[in-house]
Amino acid sequence: MDSEKEMVKHIRALDSDMQTLVYENYNKFISATDTIRKMKNDFRKMEDEMDCLTTNMTAITEFSARISNTLQDQHQQITKLSGVHTLLRKLQFLFELPGRLNKCIELEAYGQAVRYYSKARTVLVQYQHMPSFQGIHDDCRKIMSNLAHKLRIQFRDSGSSAKALAECVELLLELEEPAEELCDEFLSHAQCRLAADLAELEAELGQTPPSSDILEFVDRGCGGFISNTCLVIASYQGLFVHRPAAGGLDLAPMASAKLQDFVGQLAGRYFELVEARIGAERGVGDNSLLVRGLDRFHRRLQALVKLLPASGLGAQGTEIVARAARERIRQYLRALCGFFSDCLTDVRQSLALPRLLGKEAGGLADMLANLSASILNQIKSVLASVHLFIAKDITFSNKPFFKGEFCSQGVREGLVVAFIRHICLTARQFCETVGEKSAVPAGLLLLLSRLCLDYETSTISYILTLTDEQFLGQDYSTLTPVTALCADARESAQKLLNHYVKVQGLNVSQMLRKSVETRDWINTIEPRNVRAVMKRVVEDITSIDVQVGQLYEEGVRKAHSSDSSKRTFSVYSSSRQQARYAPSYTPSAPMDTNLLSNIQKLFSERIDIFSAVEFNKVSVLTGIIKISLKTFLECVRLRSFGRYGLQQIQVDCQYLQLYLWRFASDENLVHFLLDEIVGSTAHRCLDPITMEQSVIEVICERG
Repeated sequence: MDSEKEMVKHIRALDSDMQTLVYENYNKFISATDTIRKMKNDFRKMEDEMDCLTTNMTAITEFSARISNTLQDQHQQITKLSGVHTLLRKLQFLFELPGRLNKCIELEAYGQAVRYYSKARTVLVQYQHMPSFQGIHDDCRKIMSNLAHKLRIQFRDSGSSAKALAECVELLLELEEPAEELCDEFLSHAQCRLAADLAELEAELGQTPPSSDILEFVDRGCGGFISNTCLVIASYQGLFVHRPAAGGLDLAPMASAKLQDFVGQLAGRYFELVEARIGAERGVGDNSLLVRGLDRFHRRLQALVKLLPASGLGAQGTEIVARAARERIRQYLRALCGFFSDCLTDVRQSLALPRLLGKEAGGLADMLANLSASILNQIKSVLASVHLFIAKDITFSNKPFFKGEFCSQGVREGLVVAFIRHICLTARQFCETVGEKSAVPAGLLLLLSRLCLDYETSTISYILTLTDEQFLGQDYSTLTPVTALCADARESAQKLLNHYVKVQGLNVSQMLRKSVETRDWINTIEPRNVRAVMKRVVEDITSIDVQVGQLYEEGVRKAHSSDSSKRTFSVYSSSRQQARYAPSYTPSAPMDTNLLSNIQKLFSERIDIFSAVEFNKVSVLTGIIKISLKTFLECVRLRSFGRYGLQQIQVDCQYLQLYLWRFASDENLVHFLLDEIVGSTAHRCLDPITMEQSVIEVICERG
């Protein structure tokens, strides 16, 4: 009973599903019924049409059979007649061919004439041994020869369009004209036009000065020669290089080789003219015109490179631009060197004015500031001009040369570093002349030494940092280090300062030497005044002190004694201690006294007269004083003195002591040298009687 209930439940579910399916697809069943009904009607119509078609096909078959039966006997005859008709038409075409060719030529339908002849040429050549065909063949050859002549005339016509030229070449090649001759003739004809463009550029280049700037010259060359060359290359390649091979003959290799030689020769001449015009750009005022001209030249040259990638024109053009950039850097270096020379000339002229002879404080300092600022501004201006070569809108700036060698070896080494070395070298050259005839002002030596010292401390680092920031080169292997340039500048500063000390020391020494050599020291009168030359020496030392103080710091001095200006000088060198060594000294024993003096010198500190000076005022003045007093000492040793001569030397030395000690780094050095002078004078005195110290002081105070 349970199974029965389950079965009844399934039956009811199936009935429900089937009922639902019928309801859901009712419309589809109705539509299918309608479609079947229509198909029955359509098939009835198709059956009627098929019956009609069958009847018609039967009739056609019967009619065709009757025709075949009727013409069966004449079929071979008709085939033969048809072949004869075709042959007669061909013969008629051959016999009418000369007339047709002449008619086409009269109508200037050259392409149609060539097609007619090409169509019949094989038959005429095959049957030319027959008299009738031989006559036709000869007539056609004459006609086509005349046509080829006309085509060549049109080919040579400079006014022919590119389409007309292409048609001429096409027809001449179909007429089996030599392709190599056509290539040569085309290039020869093009060479005349391109040579005229180059002649115009040569004529303009021959004018002195050039009638136009570099940008206009490049524009004229690009608009004339380059554009026409591109047109010639494109036309030639379309006619000969890119032409489909006909009859197994490929013209491309031969035509390409001729085109490469042709363009290479003309481009070589054009490059020579461009380089000559670039070489005529001597002025360095406005660099933008040159850079824009080179950029336009390089940019327009890329059209030729695209048409002839294997010609190497791009590399040649880039090399021309690179050489122009190198030459421009050399010109800017010469300009910087000339500017520096002009600055030095201005400085020398300014130094010649009386107000700058050390009497106006700040004069040399202002000149140094102006000189340094002028040089730095000029370097910045030159760097800005050179930077145009690597601007982002310049086409050749992305080339390897301008990314690497131009920045590092060109601008940094060839321009900036070379100019810094030139400054140092030029400054050192002023140290090569020493003597009375030296034309170099001492103030210039001092100013240049300070300039080189400033370069060593800060300016060189600033300039090179500025250069490296603007010109980020990719080659850092062979760059000159900043330390090497700073060492060079410091060496130049040291040499200049040493030379300045020698020159100023020599100037003061000359006055002292002449004052000693031109006086009769044996017969001189009793001293009443300080000699004028000593006053002049003090004045000059004071003037030098002011001059050096404008550029250099004071420096370090040893502590001064309270009686620095009141030192007195004994008759013999260091004789204040003489009693300690020779208590039994009497004037009758001069040899013993000399011996004791020499022994005393052995234990004294050695004075290096020409030692290197430091970069401060005290060291410079000390060096000048040492040279001056040493000269005074040596001149005294060459003379003989009387009593009053010795006393005059005492007065002079006391006067020098009063004023010179304050300029030296060590007052003992001045006192020692002056003591030596008085002692040497006493040794060479015939009557060594000294003057009272009180009298000497009165005379010096009065002086």
